[in-house]
Amino acid sequence: MTTILYPEAMYPDDSEERRIFGPEATILRRDTKALADLSDADCAAADGLMLFRQFLTAADLLRFTRMRAVVRMGVGYDRIDRAAAAERGVLVCNVPDYGTTEVADHAIALALALRRGLLLHHEAQRRSPPAPWRAVDDPLLRRTGTQGFGIVGLGRIGTAVALRAKALGFQVAFYDPGLRNGTELALGVARAPTLPDLLRRADVLSLHVPLTPDTAGMIGAAELALLPPGAVVVNTARGPVLDVEALAEAMRNGQVAGAGLDVLPVEPPVEPVPELLRAYRAREAWVEGRLIITPHSAYLTPEAHWDIRVKSAETMRAALMSNHPQNVITPEMF
Repeated sequence: MTTILYPEAMYPDDSEERRIFGPEATILRRDTKALADLSDADCAAADGLMLFRQFLTAADLLRFTRMRAVVRMGVGYDRIDRAAAAERGVLVCNVPDYGTTEVADHAIALALALRRGLLLHHEAQRRSPPAPWRAVDDPLLRRTGTQGFGIVGLGRIGTAVALRAKALGFQVAFYDPGLRNGTELALGVARAPTLPDLLRRADVLSLHVPLTPDTAGMIGAAELALLPPGAVVVNTARGPVLDVEALAEAMRNGQVAGAGLDVLPVEPPVEPVPELLRAYRAREAWVEGRLIITPHSAYLTPEAHWDIRVKSAETMRAALMSNHPQNVITPEMF
């Protein structure tokens, strides 16, 4: 029997998992905050481990003596020590094809809400007393066709964002050194040869890269200074990709007119929270109507939540019960 361990209580039952895995598998369902809360017996029994929010460290791996595969129930894999897993011969997989449209829609929604001044007018009209009944003249408001829309990372989500932005009339360009030549021709968008080149033309900057040693902190003060004055920054990727302290300063001095963040460097936020989040919660004037923060929720729809459940189980089945694993992200496979 193959034993698959779900350490996080995400679903009311395991009926769908039993259908996918079949009678050859035993499913262990637990409700823990961290892997350290699991019993030694559960760890020792697991051939496969399903992870959603939890972290898997090298120390955690030592407890899983027979584990052969880990599936990250999502796209990002920065919470898993892939190098340590590779050393122990553990296959690491993710689910890259869930939530693609949701995150792309969310990124576009953040950009449009800011560039159309929805929050500026919303906040102005609910003041006490409300602002005069007229439009707010502000650098945030721009015609889409006059703006460059810069995308960093043209994977599945980045591509979906590019197609949406193009349809809205933005002048779309991307930077992704990992893509072969010709991608831009297939999509009908521009390709920037360097990150600085992209930033200089990005009236809207949207981030869509995984968190790796190369991407951590890739957008900081120097990079934000290259954006056209009054730019909008959107991050639906991973919090540490963007220096939020530098973003706060860029918003204070007017270099960045607005920002939409679905992710933060530390989630959930803990004290001391970043200045940007503190000002947002306090509704300070310099961020009012210019900053949108959502709690890492860009992925969420009922359909996407179902996709996580089904596609994760299918990925684990392929890893443990077939000779054709899919979505493998252990380091030696790159």
